[in-house]
Amino acid sequence: MVNKSRAERLSDTFVKLTDTLVADYDVLDLLHTLVEDAVDLLDAAHAGLLLSDADGNLQLLASTSEQSQLVELLQLEAGAGPCVECYRTGTVITVDDIGTLGDRWPAFQHIALDMGFRSVHAVPMRVHTRVIGAMGLFGAETGALTPEDASIAQAMADVATISLLQERTIREAGVLNDQLQRALTTRVLIEQAKGVIAQTKNLDMDSAFNVLRAHARSSRQNLHDVAESIIKRTLMI
Repeated sequence: MVNKSRAERLSDTFVKLTDTLVADYDVLDLLHTLVEDAVDLLDAAHAGLLLSDADGNLQLLASTSEQSQLVELLQLEAGAGPCVECYRTGTVITVDDIGTLGDRWPAFQHIALDMGFRSVHAVPMRVHTRVIGAMGLFGAETGALTPEDASIAQAMADVATISLLQERTIREAGVLNDQLQRALTTRVLIEQAKGVIAQTKNLDMDSAFNVLRAHARSSRQNLHDVAESIIKRTLMI
């Protein structure tokens, strides 16, 4: 297998993201692709993505690890943190050293440091003035992303947002909200299915998700249907 350059891998990522503009796609798989490729391409240890539902409430839709998932969920519970502020303001939020936050976002600081994160770069999921979520890139070391990496992160988030808000979807009343609601329902099913796989195969939760996703792709099924089958015990993988 030939090792691809960073430029080639970046090109592959944008091809995957823009493919959704001309074909049916699995929203949740798109978002997981976004966070996984962001970690692969940029100077980040893990990533998580928050997206607003039909009522404007933020929900966790994708993460690259249990650690980043916990940090994102804590921000939702506290209603505060860099990713929440990024969504509310529509601006990039960068924390070079989480340990020096002081009294700002104490709950976030505590859980982030406990999970081994030392820095965070949050980019808005937006098109023009419409903001639908935020992607958090968590670093294991202190320091900001380079200007180039920060620009790439925002470009990836922008393309993914365009995919979610593409014109054909906007023209079809209610389709976008239905897609996001289904994605939220799917995330709950996935968490349950991960638990089943982890228990039956003696795997950690991250590995269990990889098994689930690999089966969905190899069998050309969406994550929702595979997770539901596993929960109902009509599918064993």
